[in-house]
Amino acid sequence: MDIEKATEIGFCFGVKRALKILEDTIRDHGEVETLGPVVHNQQVVDKFSQIGVKVVTAPDQIKGNVAVIPSHGVSPNMLEELASRGLKIMDTTCPNVRKAQTAARELSEAGFWVIIFGDPTHPEVKGILGWAGHRGMATLDSKSITKLDELPSRLGILSQTTRNPAQFVDFVDNIIGSLTSQIDELRIINTLCNITKNRQTAALELAKKVSLMIVVGGRNSANTRCLAQVCSSTGTETHHIETADEIKDAWLKGQGSIGITTGTSIPHSVIDEVMLKLEEMRRRLDAD
Repeated sequence: MDIEKATEIGFCFGVKRALKILEDTIRDHGEVETLGPVVHNQQVVDKFSQIGVKVVTAPDQIKGNVAVIPSHGVSPNMLEELASRGLKIMDTTCPNVRKAQTAARELSEAGFWVIIFGDPTHPEVKGILGWAGHRGMATLDSKSITKLDELPSRLGILSQTTRNPAQFVDFVDNIIGSLTSQIDELRIINTLCNITKNRQTAALELAKKVSLMIVVGGRNSANTRCLAQVCSSTGTETHHIETADEIKDAWLKGQGSIGITTGTSIPHSVIDEVMLKLEEMRRRLDAD
C-alpha cells in the first residue's frame, strides 16, 4: 500500500502571514482577543488560546485594548465600531480576501449590484458583502438571482476566494445564459485565490491516481470542504478528517494506494501525525 502526499499541502502564505501578525501582537501586547478564529483550524486556535488569545464573536465582548481581525476579514462597519471603542486594531485579513473586498466596494461605488459566488454564512463572504455596502447578495445558486422581484440593470460578479474555479465558471455561465437579455451591463472580477486553485488541481491529480483520499482540515474550513468535493468528484473514496484519531482501519482495507491533501490552515505537525498513523495502520494490516 502506497501513501502519497499532494504537492501542495500545509499552511498557505495568507495563514502564515496571519499567524505571524498574531504572534507579534502577543509579544507586544500580551493577551489579546480575536474577532472570530484567526483561521479555521481548531488545533491552531487551541494552541494560541494557551498563550493568551481569546476568541470573541462581537466587539462588546472585547475586554482588552487590542482587537485582532481574523484572516477572513470583516465588514467596514465592524472596523468602524472597533475604532469607535478606542481599540487598537491588528488586521490579519488575507491579501486575497482584501482584493475581493476592494472589488466589491469599487463595484458598488460604480453603481453595480454585487453578486458574490459563495456561502452566505461564511465570515469572509459576510465581510465582502459589507464592503459592497450590502448592495447585493451572496449565493451558490444562480437560479436564486433569476427569482429576484426586481433585477438590477448592472451586475457585478465576484467569488469567495476559496471556491472551485470550475463551479464559478458554471455559475457565471448560467447567469449569462439566463439574464443577458434583461441587464444592461455585466462585470466579472476573478477574486479566486491562485494558491487554493493550485491546491485543488494538485489534489485532483492525486485523487485520480489513488484508491483512497484523505483530506485533512477543519470542518468549518471552506477551502477544505471544496478540496473534499474535488477529490470525491473523481469517484475516489474520500474522507474529510480534522485529526489522525479519526482515521478508521476499515477505510484502509483493500486499498492499493492512499493520497493525502490538506486545507490551507493545517500545521505540519498535524500532517505528520496523520502520516504516522497511516504508516502504523499499514504495518498492522501488512502483518495480518
